[in-house]
Amino acid sequence: MSTPAATKTDGFADGGAHVAARARALTKAYGSGETAVLALDAVDVEIERGRFTAVMGPSGSGKSTLMHCLAGLDTVSSGRAWLGDTEITGLGDKELTQLRRDRIGFMFQSFNLLPTLNAAENITLPMDIAGHKPDQEWVDRVIDTLGLRERLRHRPAQLSGGQQQRVACARALASRPELIFADEPTGNLDSRSGLDVLRFLREAVDELGQTVVMVTHDPTAAAHSDLVLFLADGRIVDRMDRPTADAVLERMHIFAATTPDPDPLT
Repeated sequence: MSTPAATKTDGFADGGAHVAARARALTKAYGSGETAVLALDAVDVEIERGRFTAVMGPSGSGKSTLMHCLAGLDTVSSGRAWLGDTEITGLGDKELTQLRRDRIGFMFQSFNLLPTLNAAENITLPMDIAGHKPDQEWVDRVIDTLGLRERLRHRPAQLSGGQQQRVACARALASRPELIFADEPTGNLDSRSGLDVLRFLREAVDELGQTVVMVTHDPTAAAHSDLVLFLADGRIVDRMDRPTADAVLERMHIFAATTPDPDPLT
């Protein structure tokens, strides 16, 4: 059902066409001295291109911190991280901003839609800001896949929560990024809308060739992925291929029984 995550040392892969993102000895500490909190503890990880990877763990395990460091949203204390063949650790703010804008898509619990823009304008906003002309054929495919064609002229206040999240999905995909990071993307949705979003992320991988990394606490959400990485105390301690909700839930129960009270970092 699941196997321990392999420990990579000197044989750690140097990337390649099949790797969307990777990290070696990635460490993140908050604070210093005796009050320091170690959120990531020398993590080695590879994110395979064209797959849907879920990241799970108890509160305080470091799962959101891992995503933020791999996405260049947070600095690291030590270690290295790459997007494709580009090392992002050590890049300046300007280079990181451009890299995130051009090569990464983001989905969060809060939809972050601009209330004064309609759905179509929100979808293309990042490209408009960057001065990039959208690939309209691709954007149309994303819009139709998400069932948003009849909602493009509506502003966020005129859309349901599920529709707003689908607009956020479309915005994340519109520039055809190398990698999509989704942080609890169904956390603010009802079960039906959340299922719609998960089905779309699955379709984005299977039909549109995207790569998705999703942080979640929900075994049902994780069951839509190809691979689940389990974190505990800032380390990847297990992995599960072809997960089912029951198998993930069983693994999380083991975590609950063996993990001490967490720090407030996720």
